Amino acid sequence: MISEYQLRILPQQAYNEQTVKDYIAHTYGLDIRTIHAVRVLKRSIDARQRQIFVNLSVRAYINELPADDEYVHTDYPNVEGRPPVVVVGAGPGGLFAALRLIELGFRPIVVERGKDVHSRKKDIARISREHTVDPESNYSFGEGGAGAYSDGKLYTRSKKRGNVDKILSVFCQHGASTAILSDAHPHIGTDRLPRVIENMRNTILRSGGEVHFETKMTGILIEKNRVAGIECEGGTAFRASAVILATGHSARDVYRWLYNNQIEIEAKGIAVGVRLEHPAELIDQIQYHNKNGRGRWLPAAEYSFVTQVDGRGVYSFCMCPGGFVVPAASGPEQVVVNGMSPSGRNGRWSNAGMVVELHPEDIAHQSPSPLLMMEFQEQLERLAWQQGGMRQTAPAQRMADFVKGKLSYDLPSSSYSPGLISSPLHFWLPEFIGQRLRKGFEQFGRQSHGFLTDEACVIGVETRTSSPVRILRDKETLQHIRIQGLFPCGEGAGYAGGIVSAAIDGERCAEKAAKLLQ
Repeated sequence: MISEYQLRILPQQAYNEQTVKDYIAHTYGLDIRTIHAVRVLKRSIDARQRQIFVNLSVRAYINELPADDEYVHTDYPNVEGRPPVVVVGAGPGGLFAALRLIELGFRPIVVERGKDVHSRKKDIARISREHTVDPESNYSFGEGGAGAYSDGKLYTRSKKRGNVDKILSVFCQHGASTAILSDAHPHIGTDRLPRVIENMRNTILRSGGEVHFETKMTGILIEKNRVAGIECEGGTAFRASAVILATGHSARDVYRWLYNNQIEIEAKGIAVGVRLEHPAELIDQIQYHNKNGRGRWLPAAEYSFVTQVDGRGVYSFCMCPGGFVVPAASGPEQVVVNGMSPSGRNGRWSNAGMVVELHPEDIAHQSPSPLLMMEFQEQLERLAWQQGGMRQTAPAQRMADFVKGKLSYDLPSSSYSPGLISSPLHFWLPEFIGQRLRKGFEQFGRQSHGFLTDEACVIGVETRTSSPVRILRDKETLQHIRIQGLFPCGEGAGYAGGIVSAAIDGERCAEKAAKLLQ
């Protein structure tokens, strides 16, 4: 017999299969010897009160063993000799598009400007060590995309767009922990995600697809408003009747090419601000209402804040418990910060983006161009680079000083490895961002006692929350509104926000491309 139960239990009961079995047997009057296995379907933590509970949805196998796998396997046939589809970009949108194309019997040709996921790691380390950024191999560019080395969080609200369970199952099939199937906020971790990505690439190659690294697209081949392929640096061209453009939201050269070639795009709202870093122990104490922190059984605490200030949202973004602040610039004369967590989430600090909603009309007086928001990002990143000493050193300020409008004469220790430099962010950030952040921090401090503190550090700037441009496409066919066979995809096209939603969009674009070619 297979039975499912909804449990609300203490943390020490929740993270061991035997204690879960004991609880089920005691609560429901079962002989524990008959419970042969327990599978957790969903797990979440309820930390709203002083007594913390873990909510579990479990499946118990009574007098029988599990006969099914924890996830659904996908078959990938051999597609050698099948019609090609060019996929530009090997981030989640591009990789999942390529895998879905194989499922549907088409041969993906993946073109990635950056390096493979392991070679890329060396260039990322050089940013902190030498303060140099390889414009083609960094936290944004390379196999796996921006998510590969900036956390690997899989939480999404985009459940209406596609099958989230399918995406998580594909990750598991390629080596991710099956815990992502049950956790409320699934997370692979930057220490484990690269291997998963490499396994995805091997599936593509084993099935007859192609993957080309250090191959930068310089233009899209268009003949009579139909896609004919792409051209790359060095004169290489890849011909195909369908191109999935999954270049990510930091590929500014792609946006400029589209604009210069009259391919319809528009400015899109973004959110910009700072990265806020606290000691992880302090966040644990605040969120778990306990001066001793999380203790033995609970994970590093997360938080989520949102408020409205002067008609614009101010909110936390990409919260990384037990994680690191990382230098995420993708070119020279930029300082950009982001956050990441290893799978254990056991670092000394916790951080999150703290950002202000920004609409094109807020700065439309600066330029009527569809590249308006992108150019604003560039200005802010250059300003942070200047304030940081024209290196990858990041400008920073104690949180309490930022709110009070005071220069910080010293800074707390930080996970940001290139180093911090004290800077009056309250003074040089654009007023419509800085003032809203300061009011937002005051509000969050009232909501959560101890959150607004001089132990926390405000680090600038967080600008790459989403694409500043939307590449216009038809809602039904997902093709560009004018260019047949061009499928703008994922975060870089302005239609996703995160690993899972980009992966879902990649699958959808692959399905539409297959339908077009059929």
